[in-house]
Amino acid sequence: MARIVISEFMDERAVAQLEAAHEVLYDPKLVGDAARLRAEAATADALVVRNLTQVRGELLAALTRCKVVGRLGVGLDNIDVPACEAKGMKVIPATGANALSVAEYVIASTMLLLRGAFASSAAVAAGEWPRAALGNGRETAGQVLGIIGFGSIGQMTARLAQGLGMQVIAYDAMLPPGADVFAQTGVRQVGLDELIAGADAVTLHVPLVDTTRGLFNAARIAQMKKGAVLVNTSRGHIVDIEAVGAALRAGRLGGAAIDVFDVEPFPASTSLRDCPNLLLTPHISGVSAQSNERVSFMIADKVLESLN
Repeated sequence: MARIVISEFMDERAVAQLEAAHEVLYDPKLVGDAARLRAEAATADALVVRNLTQVRGELLAALTRCKVVGRLGVGLDNIDVPACEAKGMKVIPATGANALSVAEYVIASTMLLLRGAFASSAAVAAGEWPRAALGNGRETAGQVLGIIGFGSIGQMTARLAQGLGMQVIAYDAMLPPGADVFAQTGVRQVGLDELIAGADAVTLHVPLVDTTRGLFNAARIAQMKKGAVLVNTSRGHIVDIEAVGAALRAGRLGGAAIDVFDVEPFPASTSLRDCPNLLLTPHISGVSAQSNERVSFMIADKVLESLN
C-alpha cells in the first residue's frame, strides 16, 4: 500500500477512491504549513497539488520516495518538471478536464465587458437611471475574438464564441503556418501583431515561459484596438496589471477580466481600485463544481494507474 499526500482541495469522492486503495493524507490547508508539508512529503509515494503548492526547492528535496505528482489543473509553472523527472517522478496534469469551465468564463467575461451594462444594480436601486450612459454597449455577435494560445482551452473558447456569432482569429507560437487545427475549427490563423491590432476582445491561453513573461506590457496594450477588452485566465506575470489599470483609466482599454496574478493571493492595490469595467477574480476560471469533479477523478485515476 502506497501513501498519497494531497495538499490542496480535491473532490472528496475522488479522495475516497484513492483511500480505497492506499493510505491517504488529505488536508486542503497543508499547503499553508511549509514545514509540515515537507515532513509529510518525506513519506509520500504520490503528491497531489493544485497551483499554490510549489514543487521545487526544499519540498522537492523532501520527496525522497515519491513516484508521481498529480496536478489538479493544467499549468505547471509551480512544479519544477525537469527536476521531478530527473528524480524519477512522473508529473501528471489534468489536461482538458477544466477546458469548458475556463472557456465559459472567458465568453461570459467578454460579453459582460463588451456590453458594459451589468454593474448598475446599486445605482438603479438607489433611484438613479443611467440609461444614456449604459446604452452604448456592444453586442457580442459580429465582434472579433483574438485567441492567443490555441490548445484545448483556446479551441473550446473558439467553439463557444462562434456559436454566439463572433469572428475568431488565433495565434499560437507553437503551431506552424497552415496547421490543420485552424481549418478544422474554422478559425483564421494570424500573426501576433495582426491579432492584437484587429481583435475587439483578446483572450490569453499560454503557459508562463520566458517568451510569454511580460507579453502584455504597456506597449502591447497600447497596440490593441481602442476600446478592446482583455481577458487573462492563463498565468500572472504575462500581463502587466498596472498597465491594465492605467489603460482602463485613460479610456484606451475598454475592459479587462483578470483571473490570475503575479502573486496569489493578490495583495491590496490602490491602482486597481475603482477602475472602470474591470473584473477581478481569485484564480477560479477553471474551477466549477463540474470541472472540479472531472479534474479530481482524472488525477485520481492517473495516480492510481501510476502507483499500480
